[in-house]
Amino acid sequence: MKIVTLFKLIYLKYFGSTHREKDYSSFVLAERLANIIYPKFSCTDYAKIWLKDHNFFEYYEFYEKDHNPAFVGKYYRSADRKYFLNSLLSLVEHLPGDTAECGVYYGATSHLICESIKNTAKTHYAFDSFEGLSRPSTQDGEYWHSNDLTSNEDSVRQNLFPYSHNLKICKGWIPDSFQIIGSQQFCFLHIDVDLYQPTLDALQFFYPRMVKQGIIICDDYGSEFCPGAKKAFDEYFSNKPEQIVHVPTCQAFIIKQ
Repeated sequence: MKIVTLFKLIYLKYFGSTHREKDYSSFVLAERLANIIYPKFSCTDYAKIWLKDHNFFEYYEFYEKDHNPAFVGKYYRSADRKYFLNSLLSLVEHLPGDTAECGVYYGATSHLICESIKNTAKTHYAFDSFEGLSRPSTQDGEYWHSNDLTSNEDSVRQNLFPYSHNLKICKGWIPDSFQIIGSQQFCFLHIDVDLYQPTLDALQFFYPRMVKQGIIICDDYGSEFCPGAKKAFDEYFSNKPEQIVHVPTCQAFIIKQ
């Protein structure tokens, strides 16, 4: 960034003639400086309406501040993923079937799912070992290790207590913990287990139980740190009619045909 441009942006940030000019100058200044520090950084576009959704960010910041040790100031690293998933939930509101999440952590995503079904007779099944990740395989690269991302079952129960009437927390390793499921059908499944084998196990178990137009979403599909999750998704749907939709948030989803 040229020195002249830098000083111009700083000037407009503080002395611009309109609020919009000041705000936009601040955005560009932050973007340019961030790219100097980390050239791969991308903050996409300016003036997104969803960033002013106060109800959403009240929910989001509750989970981030309480359970993310890296939270400093406005920590929005996964906010776009949560917001996108919440939008997808509106597509299955009219469908029959329960909901499930594989990989609950501290319950932030299950919170959104439970909120969407709170006035129904549906049940949300929340699966987690509460001992962190299982042992990664050769498909998973070298980033993750056993017991990474360990969470606390009591904290999850406390966080999701308002939805207890719709919620079943299922402690155990995938796929053994799926034994609690009988003949239920499902309209929404969130998979966030980071690794190849549990992602594949979840797909093999739940795909036949998904209702038509039901949604399966994988949180880790586009992450360089989770090659196994993408591999499992690609392999499983290679002979299925559904098209995998990979979105810029790092997620991918399918709509059951």
